Formats: sequence, structure tokens, C-alpha cells
Amino acid sequence: MVRSLWTAATGMTAQQTNLDTIANNLANVNSAGYKTEQTQFKSLLYQNLQKKSTTSDGSQKPVGIQVGLGVRYSAISSQFRQGNVNDTDGVHDFAIDGKGFFNVQMPDGTIAYTRNGNLNVSLGASGDWQVATAEGYQILGTDGNPIQFAADYDISALQFNDYGEILYEGEVINQFQLAQFNNPPGLEKLGGTIFQATEASGAARLENSDPALQKSKVLNKHLEASNVDVATEMVNMIITQRAYELNSKAITASDTMLQQANNLRS
Repeated sequence: MVRSLWTAATGMTAQQTNLDTIANNLANVNSAGYKTEQTQFKSLLYQNLQKKSTTSDGSQKPVGIQVGLGVRYSAISSQFRQGNVNDTDGVHDFAIDGKGFFNVQMPDGTIAYTRNGNLNVSLGASGDWQVATAEGYQILGTDGNPIQFAADYDISALQFNDYGEILYEGEVINQFQLAQFNNPPGLEKLGGTIFQATEASGAARLENSDPALQKSKVLNKHLEASNVDVATEMVNMIITQRAYELNSKAITASDTMLQQANNLRS
């Protein structure tokens, strides 16, 4: 009975984490470029009560007797399916149609990646115009440097095509650098819909230099919406709540049985 108390407790702990993940998905339902997260579980160790079991006549049964010791979460992975592409009419809104990620230069000089195309063009510290995220992180071009324009450029005259090219007065002056990954769920989340490459995700594969990749489109005046399915998350929330409740009832039942055992009289 003590074993059942601890087993049910692991179930409650795991379902609490699952509910935290679902709540985060629902909280980000309107975050551009957000990717749904999903909690994955695995069972804990099994205890051998009897390695060999036999019937009443001594014949060996084909299986032993083992009891599980509970559950825990093994991973919280992001689902990188394409979100809906919505028309915003925002001059500096961009949606990626494909598997690509914008390349972002972080304050420490490292490169991160995002699908959130809600960008801004503003004057940088050097006095030139720069393309940056809402957090102020600069977007990189195909030359590996931040996308910048001279201070005397008329920003309203900039044009963008579906190849991610930036045109000024009819000439291509830069292009968004897009990267893909062999295993996107392996990316590390930095917050703000920004990711960082890891060994699990593999190194970034740049679309402009890797001919094996299918090129993504960059749609101006559009944004990729969150891929959170509210109906699915609500159903998952109900299932999680019921699982949590069942584990709490198992603890209550174990406590009642222990109480009855303690009240036995010789």
C-alpha cells in the first residue's frame, strides 16, 4: 500500500507538468510563430515480485510478476507543423511558408532562430536602418551579417518578394537568410519564440547554400499564426484533470486501507 501511495504521487506530479504545458500552449494561442508543445511520458522502474510464477500444479507460467513504480515525463517537445498564414497588411510582417527559420543575432553574438516574422525597421546604434525582431535582435542576411540600410534610404520604398529578397529602386540589395534543421524538435527554446541549435537538432542548414533543401517562401504583409489547436488543448486539459483526479483517488484509497490495517486488533 505504501508502494501505491508513491506510485500515485508520481502520476499527480506528471499530470501537473502536463497541465502546465497545456496552459502555456493556450496562453500563446495568439503568439506569432509559436509552436505547440507536447508532454511525453515514460514508466518508471518495475519491481520484480516474483521472477518465476507457477500454477497450482507447479507448472511454470510464461511470465513473471512485476509491478510498476509510477510514471514521469521524459520530454516536452515542440510540434513544428505549419501554422495558418494570415494577411496582416503590416509593411514589415513576414510569414515563412516552408520549413525555414529566420536567423537572429543575439546580444552575445551567437545566432538563434525564429519563425516569428513580426519585424521592425528602425535606426540602430550606428545610425543606419536595421531589420530586427520586436525584442531588438537583428535579422541576418545571406552574407551572414545583420540586414542594414544606409541612413539616407527611404524605408517606405523598400520592396520584398517571395524569395526573401529585399529590393530598393528595383535592385536586390539583400536577402533574408533562412535555415532548416534535420530535427527541429531538438532545438532549445530561449523564449519569445526564439530557438537555439543543439546537438539534438543538428547544425543549421542554410537554404541559400544547400541545394538539397526545398526553399521556403517569405510572404510579406503576412504572419504565421500559432499552430495551437484550442479544441485539442481543451480536450487534453480535461483528460489531464481526470488523470490527476484518478491518481488522487488512488492515494485516498491507499490511505483508507492503511487506516483499516492500523485499526486491526489481535
